[in-house]
Amino acid sequence: MKFVRYADGMSARVGVVDGDLVRVVDGVADLLPLLEAGEGELLAAGRTALRSGTAVPLPDIVALSPIATPPTVRDFYAFEQHVRAGRAWRGLEMDPDWYELPVFYFSNPYAVTGCGPVAMTPGAERFDFELEVAAVVGRGGRDLTAKDAEHAIAGYCVLNDWSGRDVQQREMKLSMGPVKGKDTATSLGPYFVTPDEIADFREGNGYRLEMSCTVNDAPYSRAVWSNIHWSFGEMIAYASRGAEVRPGDVIGSGTCGTGCILELSRTHGSAAYPWLRPGDEVVAAVEGLGELRNTVTEAVPVVPLRARGATGQEGGSRPRFAGEAAR
Repeated sequence: MKFVRYADGMSARVGVVDGDLVRVVDGVADLLPLLEAGEGELLAAGRTALRSGTAVPLPDIVALSPIATPPTVRDFYAFEQHVRAGRAWRGLEMDPDWYELPVFYFSNPYAVTGCGPVAMTPGAERFDFELEVAAVVGRGGRDLTAKDAEHAIAGYCVLNDWSGRDVQQREMKLSMGPVKGKDTATSLGPYFVTPDEIADFREGNGYRLEMSCTVNDAPYSRAVWSNIHWSFGEMIAYASRGAEVRPGDVIGSGTCGTGCILELSRTHGSAAYPWLRPGDEVVAAVEGLGELRNTVTEAVPVVPLRARGATGQEGGSRPRFAGEAAR
């Protein structure tokens, strides 16, 4: 089935896509309670909607994130082409550990959105999209095998991991990973597609489905999901190692090859692929999962936390710890 969550006045509704119509699931405003109730409850609600749900024209809706606030959002780094390109720019070979550890970072569940406006990262001049696929956990667990984790997937969505590259670059020099550079928005949707809908396209560690992104109708990114190195089963199994995953947890694939302006501008030049500006329309799409449409808007102004140069330490310098070399 293909579920969609959409705005209905000041509230939200959930429906099932039925051709050019959406069949409303009565009394449901978010997919999370259905996921928590179990796969059987989710599918039963969908079947009831297809039989007797109120019909709404699909072109009339604006899709929201299928889950308003996921319990967690983990974003992985699973496409080798993107990882290899990024390391090459820094003069680095591939780290052998990348082939052993499907690493991820935790993103901001409160920043998840669907189609519609997306504000730039505050303080950023180099605003970027990242074309990804997301899997949504349906059955929770701990210390899962990759096979069990694959069966725990309830559905898939398109994911766009918005990034303020200049803010991200400054933060990551401090050895804490992406922080506010990726904290402003993560787009998810437009549909929540159950695995059986795309089962015939299974290939390798993913699916033989095209991924693409355009900016103002100009083609930017093109990839194939099956080029992914780590499967979602392996990613979820790693996430569950010594920890718990729960229904509604979002697992991002990481950027596909050619899937962001940072990679494209390094390969083809910044003139061909300029950074995003307010008013740009970005359409991230995955065959079978739909088109996630967003328009970039202005960032909120940055208010300095302290006067420039202030450190909060007597004498204006930080203490030096034993063994720390002078810089």
